[in-house]
Amino acid sequence: MDFQNMFTKENLLKLIRRMFGIKTLEEIAEHETSGKKTLHFFKSLFYAFIVAMLIKMTLLEAYRVPTGSMETTILVGDFLLVNRTVYGIHTPRNIPFTNIELPYITLYKGKDPERYEVIVFDYPGDRDVIKNPEIVNYIKRCIAIPGDTIEIRNKVVYVNGKRFKVPPNIQYLDFNILPRGLADPNIFPKGAPWNKDNYGPFVIPKKGMTIDLNIENIEWWETTINREFGRPVVQVTNNQILIDGKPVTKYTFKKDYYFAMGDNRDDSADSRFWGLVPRDKIIGRAWLTYWSWDPSIPFSDFFNLLSSVRLDRIAKEIK
Repeated sequence: MDFQNMFTKENLLKLIRRMFGIKTLEEIAEHETSGKKTLHFFKSLFYAFIVAMLIKMTLLEAYRVPTGSMETTILVGDFLLVNRTVYGIHTPRNIPFTNIELPYITLYKGKDPERYEVIVFDYPGDRDVIKNPEIVNYIKRCIAIPGDTIEIRNKVVYVNGKRFKVPPNIQYLDFNILPRGLADPNIFPKGAPWNKDNYGPFVIPKKGMTIDLNIENIEWWETTINREFGRPVVQVTNNQILIDGKPVTKYTFKKDYYFAMGDNRDDSADSRFWGLVPRDKIIGRAWLTYWSWDPSIPFSDFFNLLSSVRLDRIAKEIK
């Protein structure tokens, strides 16, 4: 053993630094550089997350189809891209992954939805609910736009007296037809003598349209009016209709509305049951299927799940 080299000045200084945790200027510089790299890495991740959230909330959003209401146009297990710019660009409407709504402004108006387009929207709530407690996206086909008259005769849809264009993948599961005059208590509007197979005629409200209100029809419009105010404002006292405490015989709508239905006509919870879609709830148009597999296979059985990929649906435009 070379004791002479062991006890050189340099070795003794190294030993003292190790004992007391003293770092050289080079080590400090190296540590700071490593720390800066780590900080830069996490900053990059944070900025990427913010950009991804902004794209998701304003431009393009991925959407997984959970129900079969649009079969066979869209299948359960399809993963879609939704174009959020086509109907306008807005600042974020809610905090991501929460039900907390945010005040928002419109940056670009875009065009209005058209008949036959497959739209994605915030579910307005069940028929008699003023405000849905959760922010949930629905996907349906736009059937009627503001001012249109919709009617369903023996399962066949008519808009403004003309037969509506039949989607190529429309699906019927029940070939029994509920007769006209057989009222479904769950139908919209509340109290209407209609059912899912024979419905209407019903005029879709548009902004600025005025309707007469009376004791016979107030039940039809109560929820829609309450939703426009965001709170319960409709009352009936001694056969007198009150809105926000004021007696009225007419009402002028503040918003444009749309009527939406699923292509799986006998297994779709849609405007026939829960009501109208206000324009400000529509967030985008379904554009493309970018992935599809069988969701009934659990992820734990990954290889079988992977073998169920529907290659013919990938990159398929939604029409």
